[in-house]
Amino acid sequence: MNPALERALEACANERIHLSAAIQPHGYLITCQLPDWTIHHVSANIEALIGAPVQEMLRSSLREFLTDDLIQAIAETIGFSEPGAPPQRAAVSNIGPMAHLCDVSVHIADGLVHIEIEPQLRSAGERSPTVVAQTMIARVANSADIADFNQRVAEQVRQLTGYDRVMVYRFRHDDAGEVVAESRASELPAYLGLRYPASDIPVQARALYLRNRIRVIPDARYVPVPIVPERDTRGQPLDLSQHALRSVSPVHLEYLANMGVVASMSISIISGGRLWGLIACHHRSPRRVPPGVRAAADLFGLFVSMRVASREQQQAAALEEEARNVRDALALRLDNASEPRLALTGELDLLVRAIESDGVGLLQGGHWYSAGRAPDGTFVPGLLGWLRGCNAGTGPVSTDHAEEWAETVDAADGLAGVLALPLDLGRDEWVFFFRCEQVDEVRWAGSPDEPFLLNEDGTRIGPRASFAAWHETVRGVSAPWTDADRRIAGRLHLMLRERYRRGTLQPDLGDIRAQGTRLDVRSQRDRLQQLSELLDGMVHVSPQDAAQLSHRIDRLESDLQGLIDNAVVEED
Repeated sequence: MNPALERALEACANERIHLSAAIQPHGYLITCQLPDWTIHHVSANIEALIGAPVQEMLRSSLREFLTDDLIQAIAETIGFSEPGAPPQRAAVSNIGPMAHLCDVSVHIADGLVHIEIEPQLRSAGERSPTVVAQTMIARVANSADIADFNQRVAEQVRQLTGYDRVMVYRFRHDDAGEVVAESRASELPAYLGLRYPASDIPVQARALYLRNRIRVIPDARYVPVPIVPERDTRGQPLDLSQHALRSVSPVHLEYLANMGVVASMSISIISGGRLWGLIACHHRSPRRVPPGVRAAADLFGLFVSMRVASREQQQAAALEEEARNVRDALALRLDNASEPRLALTGELDLLVRAIESDGVGLLQGGHWYSAGRAPDGTFVPGLLGWLRGCNAGTGPVSTDHAEEWAETVDAADGLAGVLALPLDLGRDEWVFFFRCEQVDEVRWAGSPDEPFLLNEDGTRIGPRASFAAWHETVRGVSAPWTDADRRIAGRLHLMLRERYRRGTLQPDLGDIRAQGTRLDVRSQRDRLQQLSELLDGMVHVSPQDAAQLSHRIDRLESDLQGLIDNAVVEED
């Protein structure tokens, strides 16, 4: 890579976009501190609304500039808010000497009350956001097919907002994004099916989409309005992570301009605590979105997020139930075998069903056994070399790419993904699951190898200027091994290691003490099975609770794996 481009890319990745020290000009910002409502920051345009100079407002009380009724509404709103929570609409009120009708939102962060004020476009005719969202939800709720659901979502948001183009944009496992549904004006080119490289939405931007479910840019040609003062008493810039009015990165504004987009809005789709995708809205001319419409879009986005999360949970539950049934059947067969370790070679047809895969290979005692779509024994050195290169420890190891374990993509003969479970590291004995490659005809929105343009002096980058469809054929890559796949693999690994060890146990372990230990372990297993049944009623928990539950289960599985590994070390 060009060293100058590499430096510019690193600078872009490190851009602190939440500390822009400015807001967009369609609103106003005031921050103050309780209990006396002392003003700490204001946007530089505040005099146009309040009628008082910036310096006169700073260090004064907010009560000197807003009515008691409005301050009371703000106080009641923050009374029900947690620090760091998203902004909440507090009131619609006449503000300033000209009595401008404004929408007021508020949130608490870093010990300050942050008040965002937006003049309303009209004073009447706005429907209740809840009623609007309920109507939209009713129009998509009965869609069982995911493609149809996504399309209806795009159409409903376009009908609500009036944007020229609305897309449902899903993040892939590699953080690239793909347009999976689109509603657009007939004269616009279609973006449906186009893929965008991960660099188009960098990591720090995705993190902010998790915190700000709704982001609006009414006019991307705007001149930012500075915040006064730029830094607080500690010398730190004001954190604007939660602010709807936050000024966005200049690179993003250039990106929109290169696409011919003047106004934009995004609605986050969140599943399991991660950013699943966006409902992205584009317009060719400036477009204001009233706060009431944004509130309806936010409620609708929450419903879409819950539907996506519910569908993913149901799919994962069905996959894990099938895997559990296969795992239990395999465990029963191995338990009934006189030599469970050796019996595994005769159960490969069942083993291949334990994880969603196309084939399985078993390396045992220097011999290679396989079932389904799996390479022959000549690939064993390459597989072991790949494992050594991964610094494989005592847990599962995986890859989606054939070139990591085969000499060439063609040599892999249509296989690509590998997930390996160690059975006996001392003997180099492993079980491998294989997935076929997915030949993918990708239509990129511009070349993925040229996501940025470097300026003449090489000090900064700008987004690419071309979004014309660029075709690429991708080979040698399988469907990714998901978190659900790895959880299933971890449980299978625990079961196989336990049965595998029985084949090496000495006869004296059949005494009463060992039998008592096994009974105790089986009792704990029964407790875990009973707890697992409680999960059936938790499909509709919040994404945050689901993520916390997953984290706790991951820790439990890790602890169990550690106990088994320690037992193996002690026996050796």
